[in-house]
Amino acid sequence: MSYRKFKPSDILLNTMKTYPSCEFLIFDGRAYYNNIPMRSGAIGPQVPITGGFLSLYEYNVDRHEHRATDPEGNYERVPPWDLSIDEEDADGKKGTAPYDEGIIYPFITKDSARSSFKTAGKTSYNNEFQYGDVLRNNYPLSASITREFMYYPAGTRTQGLDNDTPGAEPFDEAPLYRHYYALKNRLNFYGLRSIHHKVIGTGSDDPSMPWDKDDQQINLISIPSIFYGTKIKPGSVSLKTYYTGTLIGELRDSKRNGELIQYSSSTDYDANNYDKKVAGVVLYDEGFMLLTGSWNLSAETVPIITASTTPVVAAESDELKWIYFGAGAQDNVTQATTGTNYKNASFNLSFRGTTETQVMTMFAQAKRGQVNYSNNPTFIQYGQTVLHATSSKVYEENPNRIIKNITTSSYSDYSASFKRQVYISRIAIYDESRNLIGVATMSNPIRKEEDQDLTFKIRLDI
Repeated sequence: MSYRKFKPSDILLNTMKTYPSCEFLIFDGRAYYNNIPMRSGAIGPQVPITGGFLSLYEYNVDRHEHRATDPEGNYERVPPWDLSIDEEDADGKKGTAPYDEGIIYPFITKDSARSSFKTAGKTSYNNEFQYGDVLRNNYPLSASITREFMYYPAGTRTQGLDNDTPGAEPFDEAPLYRHYYALKNRLNFYGLRSIHHKVIGTGSDDPSMPWDKDDQQINLISIPSIFYGTKIKPGSVSLKTYYTGTLIGELRDSKRNGELIQYSSSTDYDANNYDKKVAGVVLYDEGFMLLTGSWNLSAETVPIITASTTPVVAAESDELKWIYFGAGAQDNVTQATTGTNYKNASFNLSFRGTTETQVMTMFAQAKRGQVNYSNNPTFIQYGQTVLHATSSKVYEENPNRIIKNITTSSYSDYSASFKRQVYISRIAIYDESRNLIGVATMSNPIRKEEDQDLTFKIRLDI
C-alpha cells in the first residue's frame, strides 16, 4: 500500500447552507410535527416520544423493560425504578433487586472532581449528597413548540406587602410573565427592523393608535432551535387558523422584517377592516413569535381559554383571535379543560429553518502509471511459489511472480493480451501522523488501467 499526500488544491473547505421545512399542526390539545402521527412501538409504554416532539439522538426509543421480582418470582414492581431491595410494596413484599426499567440514563458519581449536573445547585450538591452518591438524570432529551397565553396584561407584576411596616402599601414584586420581560430588550432592539417590535410605539398606518405591550394580552409561541437551526428564514413564516377545517385567517411575514401580517382568504370574517394588519412579530434569531392581534376571525364562539391559566381563571369561550393561536401546544389547553366545541379549531404553523454545515471536499488523484498494484491475494496468479529464499537472516519473495490476466476477449478460448489493471474499492484517509481517520468505500469497485487518470471526490461533513 502506497501513501499519497493531498496537494493544497486537492482540499476545499466551504459552508453548505440549507433551509429545511418545518410544520406543526395543533389540534385537540396535541401538536403534530411534519405530519408525523402519534407513534407506538412494539414495547408500548417504553416509547417516550409522542407526536410533535423531537428526541435528541433517539435515546431510549422502544427499549425492553426489566422488572425485579419477589422471592417467589411472581411480583413485578411499579415505578419509581430506584426502589431499593429493602423496600416493601403495599402487600409487604420485598424485591430481590432494584427496579430497572432497562432504559439508559446519564449519571455522575460525586467524587473529588466535584462534577455535577446543572440542575443540581451548589447548595444542594454540597448538603444533600455524600461522596460516592450517584446523581442521576433522565433520557430522552426532547423538545417541542410551546404556547404561553398571557391572560392578564403582559406587564403585570405580582404584589407583595412589607410586613415590617404596619399599614404599608403593597409594592410590585416579580413579573407575572417572566418570559415576556426577558424579551423586552430584544423587542426594542429589533425596532430598527419594524416599529411593531417596540414595546411602546405607534402604528405607521395609524399614528393616532399608540400601543404599549405591557398593557396587552400576548400569545407567546416558543420554538426550540433544534427545529430551525441557526435562525428562522425570513419570509417563510405562515400561521393559519381553521374552523371546522375551513381556513379563516393567515399571517405571513411577507416583508421579511418580522411583521406578521394578516392576509385575507375566501371565508375571512370582516376582512375589509383587518386585511394587511400586523397581528404580531417574529424573532428570527431567537425562535419566538409574539401575537397581539385581538380582532375576531370568525363569528362562532369557541371554548379556547383553559381553566388552568396562571393565575387561575374560569374557562371561557370567545371568538377565534390571533392571541388564541396554537391553543393546545403544551399549554394544558384540551377539550377536558375547555369545552366540547374546542375540537372545531385547529392551527397550522410552518416556516423554514437555516442550517450551516461545514464541508470538506477532498480530491484523491490516481494518475496514470500509479496506483497499479493491489493487496488483494487474487491479484497474483494462483499456484505460484511465494518465497524465493528464506533463512534466519534472509527473507526474499519470488520476484518473478505473474499477475493474473483478467483482460477480457471478444473471442472464445482466446486469452487477450495482458493489461495491467486494478479495481479500486476503498480509499483510506490518514492524518499527518499516518493515523487512519476515515475510509471511503465505493458502492462498486472502479477499474483503473495503466494509462488512465482517475480522480475520486470525497466529501466529509465536519
